[in-house]
Amino acid sequence: MENMTFPQMLVARAEKEGERVALREKDYGIWNEYTYREYYEQVKAFSLGLASLGFQRGDKLAIIGDNRPEWVFSQLAAQGLGGVSVGIYQESLPNELAYIINNCDARFVVVEDQEQVDKLLEIEEDITHVEKIIYYDRRGMRNYHHAKLLYFEEVQKLGEQFAQENPLYFHEEVNKGDYDDIAILSYTSGTTGNPKGTMLSYRNLLEMAKHLAAIDPLQEQDEYLSFLPLAWIGEQMMTISMAFYSGIIVNFPEEPSTVFENLREIGPHVMFSPPRVYEDMVSRFQVRIQDAGWLKRKLYEWCKPVGEKVAEAHFTKKELSWWTKCLYSLADYFMFSAIRDHFGLLRIKRAYTGGAPLGPDVFRFFHSIGVNVKSIYGQTEVSGIAIVHRDGDIKLDSVGIPIPETEVKISEEGEILIKSPSVCCGYYKNEKATNETIENGWLRTGDAGYMDEDGHLYVIDRLKDVIRLQTGEMFSPQFIENKLKFSPYIKEAVAIGRDRPYVVAIINIDMANVGRWAEKKQLVYTTYSDLSAKQEVIQLIQEQVNEINKTLPEKARVKKFVLLYKELDADDEELTRTKKVRRQFIAKKYASLIEGMYSENDRIDVEGTIKYRDGKEQTIRTTLQIVCIDQGEGAA
Repeated sequence: MENMTFPQMLVARAEKEGERVALREKDYGIWNEYTYREYYEQVKAFSLGLASLGFQRGDKLAIIGDNRPEWVFSQLAAQGLGGVSVGIYQESLPNELAYIINNCDARFVVVEDQEQVDKLLEIEEDITHVEKIIYYDRRGMRNYHHAKLLYFEEVQKLGEQFAQENPLYFHEEVNKGDYDDIAILSYTSGTTGNPKGTMLSYRNLLEMAKHLAAIDPLQEQDEYLSFLPLAWIGEQMMTISMAFYSGIIVNFPEEPSTVFENLREIGPHVMFSPPRVYEDMVSRFQVRIQDAGWLKRKLYEWCKPVGEKVAEAHFTKKELSWWTKCLYSLADYFMFSAIRDHFGLLRIKRAYTGGAPLGPDVFRFFHSIGVNVKSIYGQTEVSGIAIVHRDGDIKLDSVGIPIPETEVKISEEGEILIKSPSVCCGYYKNEKATNETIENGWLRTGDAGYMDEDGHLYVIDRLKDVIRLQTGEMFSPQFIENKLKFSPYIKEAVAIGRDRPYVVAIINIDMANVGRWAEKKQLVYTTYSDLSAKQEVIQLIQEQVNEINKTLPEKARVKKFVLLYKELDADDEELTRTKKVRRQFIAKKYASLIEGMYSENDRIDVEGTIKYRDGKEQTIRTTLQIVCIDQGEGAA
């Protein structure tokens, strides 16, 4: 498996272990399996179908849809012909699709369903170079008659016909592949502007997999659930790179809405998710335990400090007493194993988190119940992972130690620089950005950080986002936001304070949890805006912020906040497709609101626009209450 492309690895596995299960997909309540031989046959048929349609070496194939076997079949099929796959987030709006499809010069696009077809037909005049749109879910497509539309299985049938006339074509094309060929274009999240197409080679992707596996080896029978967008480098890293390198079984959920149910059914051995997934798990558990019966609550209250003591000992590498170990075994038997099973993490070996910092409180919770959550640090430009926590060497505030053959240094400006075999080949059609980002093999990450004497890397925040108050103190907005989001009633928060006298926050309530709380209080509400404007809800969040302020340094405490009338949304360009906050955009869009929080006013009139997925817009005019936190209450 050394120095091979993904299609070459698929051919090798199909020949050597063809009857072993490679993929599973839940459909209509049944887990359908694909062996490596079936995986290979599906890829080969679709690849030759593309060849019969004119797909050539170097062409780009854009793919849009939820995680399905057809997604990876399409990717491997294009790569088998020497092409490049380009993943696009399925939530992307038509104008976002047009930008990426045009930027990457895709001649063929594979989509999941009617929704994605409709979006592409809407922008047909903007993407005239697209020759074929291939869909793999037929529901709702019966009356679609368009010259560019083809059904996935129709393309595979074309491939089977092509194979009869050219029986050696697929293997010949696969064998032409080189380890240094570009495998994918992975578009950045675009926090500061338009996404850039990061060119990643097979070497980039598989060297990362090899070095991660050297630290955290996986077995061929290990299970993984692929539920995050395959357009994201983190999912490419696990579903494609690690799966081919280590041979793990990849499972696809039935629907995005059934992920947590499918997670429990599969009981994966490894998991990789951004913090929001772990935060959501904790939030749902906190609400469930509050609703539990008296006995369960009391049992958890007894178990909780035992778990926290054991977790703290792991973090500080202290020996546990015999008595504490016995107590933890009891707590695990009666409570913690049941919680892990409820989450679907009973068999988990490692649960990676990356993309943004995971709050220390969430970290402590998972380690207290026996889940080995570990931070990773990386970027699209370094194939996903460059730094990771080692088992048994976890420091809460760090992101770990560099993986083998990865060098890290801190520039004079405090920027994190990385050099490794996984650093990308540059940005597609953007030499200027490439030269600005990669210098003498060193990747400029744009993140501020430092390293300790043990080699652990600490990431402060994006260099441009660090809050420096007028008094000179510096804080990471993400640190403050993670503290706020540990509350089950706060879904999203944006901390503001750069060149200001104090820190303020724009907060989104968690509609589900606050709604459940409101029902218990017999509060009547209609919409998100209505619920967030309730005085009782404002008081609830004020109490939460008061408690959270006690855990923050004095100057970093939130002095004022508002509950926004809408949820921050990627469709409104407030978040990236990976749910990262676009701070510069928010600072501009909500400039008058932010200025109002630094005034003496206790209320502010706001006017905002909500954009719907069908392109329609609605203007909202409302008055928001500016909540001033009593610093005496927030003091430690």
